[in-house]
Amino acid sequence: MISVERDERVAVLRLAHGKVNALDLELLRAITSAMAELRAEDGVDAVVLTGSGRAFSAGVDLRRVLDGGPAYVRQYLPALTEAILAVFDWPRPVVAAINGHAIAGGCVFAAACDLRLMSQGTIGVTELLVGVPFPAAALEVFRHAAGIAGSELVLSGRTVDPATARAAGLLHAVVEPERLLPEAVSRARQLAAIPRAAYEITKRQLHRPAAELIATGRRLDDPAVEDHWCRPEIIAGIGAYLDRITARRPS
Repeated sequence: MISVERDERVAVLRLAHGKVNALDLELLRAITSAMAELRAEDGVDAVVLTGSGRAFSAGVDLRRVLDGGPAYVRQYLPALTEAILAVFDWPRPVVAAINGHAIAGGCVFAAACDLRLMSQGTIGVTELLVGVPFPAAALEVFRHAAGIAGSELVLSGRTVDPATARAAGLLHAVVEPERLLPEAVSRARQLAAIPRAAYEITKRQLHRPAAELIATGRRLDDPAVEDHWCRPEIIAGIGAYLDRITARRPS
């Protein structure tokens, strides 16, 4: 589900869960646990988050949502928030090595990292195309990373190639596939060379506007977001969306 490798004092956390690293409840809890364990290790100065196969992560495992219904959703959405914040709030450098498609929640996890390098695939947040709103943490972390392009990408649900994402400011670099992981580890090591206390304080300062919006949104918006996801017509709409996606795939 998740592997953790060490490159000297850089930990490479690799998602390895099914064909496209879809985010189900178990994977979210594994991400949260892994980031907490790495945070407690004195020998880890930075983390590189990457995927396996052809995807970084294709986002929420909608089949599990469809099968589990409201009971699953009410466990899932809080776990999604905790996993996003486990990455976003990790005090030391976190670099995303986006090896393939980073869609919806997968894009949000990339956005939660300090630097984002991508080699191939498409990236974007497609939640509104499915008919579901964003939990506060997902929306504000993406907005923090995407800047001026964020609102349009959120509202349109469009996905873009790495060059377009780089031009929009969502990515910091586009890297050839064979160079992606070495470059991400090198960038992580460069950031880790900055004095730790100064880095941690500055990262907290940079994140404060998003953190305050997340705290407010979790209180004011997330209960309504959760109720929306649980509505029978929304779950039925998720099923219809999956049927459309399946129908478009080559046989």
